[in-house]
Parts: sequence; structure tokens; C-alpha cells
Amino acid sequence: MSDSLDQPLKTAQQPVSEEQQSAPPAKRGFLPRAHPLSWWMLVITTLAILMNSIDRIILPTLLPAIMKDFNISEVEAGWINSLSFIGTLTGAVLFGLLSDYIGTGYRRCYSWCLAVLVEIVSGVATAFCKTLSAFQLLRVFMGMGTGGSEPINVALLGEWWQKENRGFAIGVHHTGFPLGQFIGPVLIAAILMFGDWRQAFLFIPLIGLVIVVMQLALGTKKNHDKVFRWIDDNRLTRPIAAQPQSSSLTSSFSCLKNRNCLMAIALVFGFTWAEMGIANFLTLQLTRKVGLDLSTAAIISGASGITGWIGQILWGSFSDVRGRKSSLGFIIAGWIVACALCTFIHSAALAWGILIFWGLFRNSPYPVAYALLIDSAPHAAASSMGLMIGLAVGIAGILVAPVSGWIIHSWGFGIHYAVIVAVLLLSCVPLLLIKETVNVKRG
Repeated sequence: MSDSLDQPLKTAQQPVSEEQQSAPPAKRGFLPRAHPLSWWMLVITTLAILMNSIDRIILPTLLPAIMKDFNISEVEAGWINSLSFIGTLTGAVLFGLLSDYIGTGYRRCYSWCLAVLVEIVSGVATAFCKTLSAFQLLRVFMGMGTGGSEPINVALLGEWWQKENRGFAIGVHHTGFPLGQFIGPVLIAAILMFGDWRQAFLFIPLIGLVIVVMQLALGTKKNHDKVFRWIDDNRLTRPIAAQPQSSSLTSSFSCLKNRNCLMAIALVFGFTWAEMGIANFLTLQLTRKVGLDLSTAAIISGASGITGWIGQILWGSFSDVRGRKSSLGFIIAGWIVACALCTFIHSAALAWGILIFWGLFRNSPYPVAYALLIDSAPHAAASSMGLMIGLAVGIAGILVAPVSGWIIHSWGFGIHYAVIVAVLLLSCVPLLLIKETVNVKRG
């Protein structure tokens, strides 16, 4: 691997006028200034992530009714969840490559809209399917839509914000996930008061049509140029070179030659394995080891969402000021402490406290890793994140449940958490090999 390929790609900058040179530089901190259009793009992409979060919990939330309707067992229902992850893997990679091929900047709106439309159409079609085979096929397509829209969504946002505040923007945008975990069940419960599980699949994905219309209205070349002029006038760094031409698929795959891309995939694989290893069996631990009833255990298992949005904004902003590696280092340390503490959950009070602490770190590595990838390969950003989501999240999601279940069945929760801590410690190796992409000013 050559040194040139290991270095973050440079972004072109327009000549700076004398007036711009005399202007004071924009303050770099936790509460950034940005063009109003950049803020609106942040709103739209956050709503898109919120929709993704809700779409992903529709199936597990409605699973008992779906099992009864199609007369399927728990094992068959588990395979339906795996089909969604298979869709996530393929959709993230394929749509990520397609997005970089179509082009960066405002051009990403086209590939973004295509991925979201796949998500919407497959969701609505699910409400009308009559056979289990059709339902299973649509789970793959809906997984492709959610898996494909996420990397494009992040790349799109990253190209409408100055590089100095990229971590903040992506951190705020990713709060859509914990918010969706709270809003989704409430929305589904409201629909079930007047209909059945099919109505939930019919109406919830249609929310995406409003977001698509907003995106098409905002994501124009004229608006993108306005953002770039504001960035230049405020002596900040453009996220990408000015409107590059569509890239080839070969250049999209070039992210695999970038050290940061490969190390980020390995790092996120470890985080995803740890997160799903904890989350998949947390309710079982609370009912079996603590003795709580299922409804109480379900509520407590979502406690990390209370502080999840804080951690994402905090560590994303911290990475803008003190670097991506430093931020990821603190996050992985917090993860190791939280995971080790999970071994000692023996009461509801302890569970609340430990899981709320975990929330400060649980979702935080992903926006920081996304910002790192955009820094490292700005013109192959969607490809990089698509590969990361596909390979790391998809494969880990398929494998972790059976492996963790076997460990718990054979040796118990203590060994289960010890293995997760070991995975997190191994994840320090790719973290050490990552090259910093933020110019950290000391003193």
C-alpha cells in the first residue's frame, strides 16, 4: 500500500480574495456557524435517519402479529430478521458505489432519492403482500433501501458542511437513531389503535415522500454554490472540490486502497459486534438474571437512548476540535467500562444507571467514523461508508446473534461480556493504525 494512498485526499480550494484574507477566521468550537442551507440540509438528513430508525424497528415491534398472521415459528421469524441484514449489506455497498458514480455534491440527491424510494415502495408493498415468500422478498428490498440510503445520507450531509464542523453535523444528524427508537413504537401503537400491522407498513414509510420532496427542493446546484461561497467568505474549508465530474466505478473502489477506510471497517465491525451482542440479549438477561417481567425489561433495555443523542453530539463535536482518533479512543474506553459493568447488572436500579452511562458512548463511534471516512476519501465517501456499513454492520449483524447465544447458553453472561470486552480491546489495533485527518491545534 503506497503512502499516497494512505494519505487523506486533498480538497480543492478557490482563490481567496484580499477581502476574505482580512476577514477574521470563523471560530472553531462546539457551537458552529454555518450557512442556513447547511442547517436545512442537517434537518432533512436527520429526518431521513429518523425514518430509517423507525423503519428498522417496525418488523421486531410487529413480529408477534406477523408470526400469527403467517403462522410461522420463532426460528422462521429469526430468519426474516437475517434477510433484512442481507438487504442492508447489499444495499449499502451497491447504492454507495452508485452514488459515487453519479457524482458528489448536489448530484448525490439523485442517488439518495432512488435509495429512499426503494425503501418507501418496499415498505408500502409489504402492507399488501399475501404470501410469506413475498413478505420475505420485500424484507430484503426494504433492507437494501435503508442500508443504501444511510451512507449516501451521511455523504450528502458531509458535502454541505464545512470540514471544520463535519463531526458536529454528522453527530447531530445521527441523533435520528435514538429519537426513532422512542418515536417509532409510539407511532406504531397509535396506528394499531385503528388498524393492524399492515397499516403500520403502509403509512409509516409514506413519511419518506415528504422528505424526498424537501430534498429535491433544497439539493440544487444553485444552493450548493451558495453554501460554498459562504464557506469561502468565512475562510473555512470546502468539504469537497468544486463540483467534480462523475467518477468511475474504479475510483469508487479506490477507498479499499485507503488505510483509514480499511481500518474504519475493522473498527466498526468490532463496535457493531459489541453493540448487537449486548442489545440482542439484554432483555433476556433482565428477565432471567434480574427477575423482571418482560414489559419492564423492555423499557429498561431502551435506557441508553436517553443519553444516546448527547453522546453523538458531544463526541462528534469533540472530534472536530481534538481529532477523530482521540474521540474514538475515549469512546472505546467508555464502551469497555460500560460492557464490563453490564456483568454486574443484578437489579433494575443498576440496569438503569449502567445503560444510561452506556448511552453516552453506544451510538457515538459511527458518526465519528463517518466523518473520518469523508475526511479520508471525500470523492468516494458513499462507497467507503457503504462498504463499512455493508461489511461491518451487515456481516456482524448476521453472525453475532448465533455466536453470542451459543456463548450464553454454554457459559453464561459473564463469559459473554468478557468476550465482548476482548473484541473491543482487539478493536484498538485498527484504531492505532488510523491516520488522523483533523489538523489539531495545540495550546
